[in-house]
Amino acid sequence: MSRSPSLPDRPTLDLDPEMSPSERLAALEEHYAKVLRVNDQLQQKIDAAREKQRSLAENVDTLERENQALKTASLYIATAEELTEDGVIVRQHGNNQEVLTELPAGLAEEVEAGDRVAINDSFNVKTTLSAETDARAQAMQIDGSPDVSYDDIGGLDEQIREVREAVEEPLLNAEQFREVGIDPPSGVLLHGPPGTGKTMLAKAVANQTDATFIKMAGSELVRKFIGEGAKLVRDLFELAAEREPAIIFIDEIDALASKRTDSKTSGDAEVQRTMMQLLSEMDGFDDRGEIRIIAATNRFDMLDRAILRPGRFDRLIEVPEPDAEGRERILEIHTREMNLADSVDLGDIAGETEGMTGAELESLTTEAGMFAIRDSRTEVTESDFQDAIEKIQEAEEDSVGTPVMFQ
Repeated sequence: MSRSPSLPDRPTLDLDPEMSPSERLAALEEHYAKVLRVNDQLQQKIDAAREKQRSLAENVDTLERENQALKTASLYIATAEELTEDGVIVRQHGNNQEVLTELPAGLAEEVEAGDRVAINDSFNVKTTLSAETDARAQAMQIDGSPDVSYDDIGGLDEQIREVREAVEEPLLNAEQFREVGIDPPSGVLLHGPPGTGKTMLAKAVANQTDATFIKMAGSELVRKFIGEGAKLVRDLFELAAEREPAIIFIDEIDALASKRTDSKTSGDAEVQRTMMQLLSEMDGFDDRGEIRIIAATNRFDMLDRAILRPGRFDRLIEVPEPDAEGRERILEIHTREMNLADSVDLGDIAGETEGMTGAELESLTTEAGMFAIRDSRTEVTESDFQDAIEKIQEAEEDSVGTPVMFQ
């Protein structure tokens, strides 16, 4: 138990009757000074006590709130799946457990099938929740337009033209399609080796049209619990509808839309269920206004025929490894901010890098710059590029175990 702070002694005044008037005045002044000092000390102790009182009051308030929270039962998020005469079927998020429970009289007129509700440990519906797009879908949105233009893409002139016709033109000149009397292509599938510029193509279109760019990977749509993947697909398309004009870019679509097999595992069944939801969303895509869809894959041979039929992906665009002219254009793009020596011939370098993709050529220019920096130079020379090519060749040999030659 803490003790109360000790108080200063109260000063006393003893006056000798034989003191002269001047001595008595001096004694009184000294006594007055002592009283002032004691008063200051008492005021400081009062201030300290008040501060401690405020701190204790805050602690008491915090403890009362924590105590109240511990007494309050937790609520869980669920979805009202179906309304019946006996009550409502709710599915708790996370474990997908479905339970038939009674609906309070005060909520009977408010709850509809598909609504989000809050339930307690006994699965009793306590309140309704506002509709909310899946937070994972919200996280996939990229605010604003990507900082990529067609000038940043080299060696893909034909592919750029086809993508612009299928995606950009319907967003910028929708009236022209209506006057001609045709529906624009419903989707574009880009396929080709990794690093050839498929993602950059999609970003450039979004930049050109000022459309909201929403990117997701096929593997992100494969969820653990039944129905979660399909729900995420629905939420993504709803998000695009809210943010139109918008472009949905599905990377690695082969993870989601691979050829169906006779496998009966729950995992394969959930992947197929999610794919069926995607097919359903794409079938109604033309009616969604200023929203377009682009997908990309490195494994075109693995895709299910259902995803490739007209009406879902009307444009199948191959994005191959660049030829010599394309490689030179890519090198020009990635070296336009570099301080190159006059002796550097990008055409010769392009001729020595056959088989390289756009991503590998970008890495090549970075490596060449690093060789210059290591030698404390600010100018990149032809020898730096040769050293970079050798380094990439060695890395390729180590990764695949067989020599790789760029001719």
